[in-house]
Amino acid sequence: MTTKAPVFVREATGLRKEVSLLDAVALNVSNMSSGTAIAVIGFTLAILPSLSGVNLLGTTVIGFLLSIPEIIVYTMLTERMPRTGGDYIWMSRILGPIGAPLTFAEYIWGQFSFLALIALSTVFAIGSVFLTMGNQGAMGIAVPGMDPTGQFVIGAVIFTLLMLVNVFEPKYGYKLVTVCLIFGMLTLALAVGAIFYGGAQGVGNYVHSLDANVTYTSLASSYSGPTFSLGPSVFILPVFAAFTFPWLNAGPGVASELKGKRTVKWNVLIGAIITFAVLFVAFGTMYAVGGFAFTTEALANPTLVFNYSFNFWTWAMGVAPSPIIAWIIGLGWIVWNIAILAYAVIIVSRYIFAQAFDRVLPEKFAYVSDKYGSPVYGLLLVYVITTIVMGLTSFLYGTFTSLYGTWILGMSYFALVGIVAVIYAMKNEKGGARTLLSGSGILMAAVFLFLAYQFIASPSVWGGNMLAYGYIAAGLVIGAVIYWASWQYHKKRGIDISLAFKQVPPE
Repeated sequence: MTTKAPVFVREATGLRKEVSLLDAVALNVSNMSSGTAIAVIGFTLAILPSLSGVNLLGTTVIGFLLSIPEIIVYTMLTERMPRTGGDYIWMSRILGPIGAPLTFAEYIWGQFSFLALIALSTVFAIGSVFLTMGNQGAMGIAVPGMDPTGQFVIGAVIFTLLMLVNVFEPKYGYKLVTVCLIFGMLTLALAVGAIFYGGAQGVGNYVHSLDANVTYTSLASSYSGPTFSLGPSVFILPVFAAFTFPWLNAGPGVASELKGKRTVKWNVLIGAIITFAVLFVAFGTMYAVGGFAFTTEALANPTLVFNYSFNFWTWAMGVAPSPIIAWIIGLGWIVWNIAILAYAVIIVSRYIFAQAFDRVLPEKFAYVSDKYGSPVYGLLLVYVITTIVMGLTSFLYGTFTSLYGTWILGMSYFALVGIVAVIYAMKNEKGGARTLLSGSGILMAAVFLFLAYQFIASPSVWGGNMLAYGYIAAGLVIGAVIYWASWQYHKKRGIDISLAFKQVPPE
């Protein structure tokens, strides 16, 4: 027989309201990893069956428009339930017990692979910067899969340092994201200036200097097709979905730590607009200066992409008017990746914390250090699993793009959030708010079901492999087993953990 034991681990989370609007926006912009997306887009273009009509600006606009229903859903539900764990709280309070294992399997588990991907992307950025600056010894870490040991070790060291900051100085963990992102944005502006300064002749000279057996003219003349076709531009939406617009849930994920209603209301929208601007400016600059034909063929040329890391950042470095400016641009690329990694450490640990606070995960993960104010054990769990996934990716598959297939988890999760928004609206809202939230939820679910289908329909492009699919299956099984084991464990002690899903947790 159950008793009236406390529903939650304690009466308050112990987390502090230290996240300003600037910090929350920085979290969201880092979450929507545009700085990395403009660096790795070539890995996708290089393996497409056809480039005809693929327009990155067009896909940017389409991706942003499709994210509007999600922006509405996350803004409205965050205002109504501003708690740590964000959409996990909505899922579990509206879907009941099934929301907990689904959140673990589809979001938390999926984010471990994202962290591994970004850690390895950071190593790729470091290697590419040194390679672009003439250090051929960096080739091993600049080319995915060439030196798996070096890539893993460097990625693990960077990840360890970030983890230590978040354990011992969590306030500085948030500030680190903000500072790194601001620096990244400033260097992005510098990179845009460098590309315009160099012009078409500058990038032509840069490509010729690489000795890649291609020239500006040969690349530009090799493209045949329209500058935009809807079908091909929609086909590459998954690479944008993997990195950018859908991932606007970072601010909502730390909602109980946000300072003021203004921060709660505006962080999602502002973050999405900034992300759109970054992508539009970066791709627009390349098209304006290099021309559509050259840019498309250069970003899809296997030799340029895989051997010389050709992308927006290396283009800017290659045409920069001085080595100092080139180094600053390269550092900005690296720092942008660090901002993404730093944000993810914070957010995933908060989702783990929220599930432990509900007693779904072991209560240890809801522990917040009195001295440091950080969820120490939650961070440790993030560290261990991410490092393992990073190692498996490095040594078994050799390239971080092998993790793209795991994004099916994220797409299906966001589709569920859309469904949850509809259910919540029908039960709790009236008038215009009910129509807006339910309509947005329906559109959001449809968008993400379509994106999930895209990942499944073209496995050769979107990372369909045994690592990705095995990882997905493991997450679903582990999520279900954890919930069952926790339910059994607490039942024997007179606690019904499902009661937590009948009320919103305290702040």
